[in-house]
Amino acid sequence: MTITSSAPVAKPVRVRRAVWHVLLCLLVLPGTAWVLVRLGGWERGALVQLFAFTPYVAAWSVLPVLAALATRRWLAATVAAVTLALFAAAVLPRAFADADRGPQGGVALHVMTSNMLFGNADAGSIVELVRRHDVAVLAVQEFSPNAQRSLAAAGLGELLPYSSLGPEYGASGSALYSRFPITDPGVRRNSSGFNQAYGTVQPPGAQAVTVESAHPLAPYSLEVLGDWRDDLAAEPRTDPDGPPRILLGDFNSTLDHGPLRDLVKGGYRDAADAAGQGLIGTWGPYDGDPIPPVTIDHVLADRRLGVGAVSVHDIPQSDHRAIVATLRVPAA
Repeated sequence: MTITSSAPVAKPVRVRRAVWHVLLCLLVLPGTAWVLVRLGGWERGALVQLFAFTPYVAAWSVLPVLAALATRRWLAATVAAVTLALFAAAVLPRAFADADRGPQGGVALHVMTSNMLFGNADAGSIVELVRRHDVAVLAVQEFSPNAQRSLAAAGLGELLPYSSLGPEYGASGSALYSRFPITDPGVRRNSSGFNQAYGTVQPPGAQAVTVESAHPLAPYSLEVLGDWRDDLAAEPRTDPDGPPRILLGDFNSTLDHGPLRDLVKGGYRDAADAAGQGLIGTWGPYDGDPIPPVTIDHVLADRRLGVGAVSVHDIPQSDHRAIVATLRVPAA
């Protein structure tokens, strides 16, 4: 009589199951923690920089769902599916135009923002975009005296003859150009040392609007995160008793950063988000750096304004892309 035992076979099976269970947890739980921190706006420390890449983590979160379902790990599959659903709710709406994009009557105002990378971006390309898209208001960041001269030489003054300028060498300069006269022009310096040019313009037949070229500090190190938050907190909110406001520029933040979402809640709508273009990258690999593109440039429009088409454009010799947005300003 032959006697057999299943123990030598069962032990390797149990080990493989335990290993797979650990691997599934390593696949599922980081994404779950990420999305909970994202929804709560609790990103701190090194997470601040990482959270700019949340859309990529959201796309990756499909894999744990498929892995858990394929191995019939139902609890892990449930947690992974809920995580995926939360990511989709937080990120996916940016890819679809909002049903409510504000009032669509009134006067069309084409605005544009462009970061010139220490003033070295190709001025001719910027002016050509202004001409081609009938831009009436242009906001520029990292605006240097050299940039001022190169834009003038490229013919910007013929298209946008009015301006509020704060040129400086380095990254701190700022400018606002307009087709229409600018009243109450000025340049303020935020707490991080960056200039922000501003002014009020009134398109013919429309209400006056206040426009500001925004440039909060980048969260480039742990030591400056407090300054980054302070700059975003200090950006002007809308004033229901004053003219509608437009903030546009390099915010050094994505909609996955709590401080920027708090700013938007201060009476704005993100034009690219409203138009279904909110996942198009505006900074990263455009000057050759091997960085996945992220969306840190924005046009924030007062909710009393409507949002039309939004497009994103490469600018040679800049690490940022330009945003052109059509806004609707109520009639005077």
